[in-house]
Amino acid sequence: MALDRAKEHLAKCGLEDRIQLFDVSTATCELAAKALGTIPAQIAKTMSFWVGDDPILILATGDVKIDNHKFKEKFHTKAKMIPFEEVEQAIGHGVGGVCPFGVNDNVKVYLDESLKRFDIVYPAAGTDNSAVRLTIPDLERSSNYIEWIDVTKLPE
Repeated sequence: MALDRAKEHLAKCGLEDRIQLFDVSTATCELAAKALGTIPAQIAKTMSFWVGDDPILILATGDVKIDNHKFKEKFHTKAKMIPFEEVEQAIGHGVGGVCPFGVNDNVKVYLDESLKRFDIVYPAAGTDNSAVRLTIPDLERSSNYIEWIDVTKLPE
């Protein structure tokens, strides 16, 4: 069902043909990169957080981590990831397949500046064995994002 929601959403942007399905898991950046033959940084990981009672998604490159100080400056609250068992109900997709396509209506989507390092990125498509090949303009057009933000850092 999550794949169908993502596919239907992407079809509205003429991008449903960009979805790739695999016989192996793409649930982590490393696994997705291996399946796609790219580097983990090029995977657009989608992280889910609570900001108060509101679920938000932040898409960032696969090689960065949330910078807690930057997150608090932007959202005026501590970064609190949505617990594993609550993600699917809150977002509309389960862990490993979370993406901004076909999410619940109340979910706000943000794109992290780290993504701009690449011309092509690969977010999931609702399942833990899928990816979508998108240019940054395609991602902007299809993600219903609120704004570009800077809330990540490279690991030390």
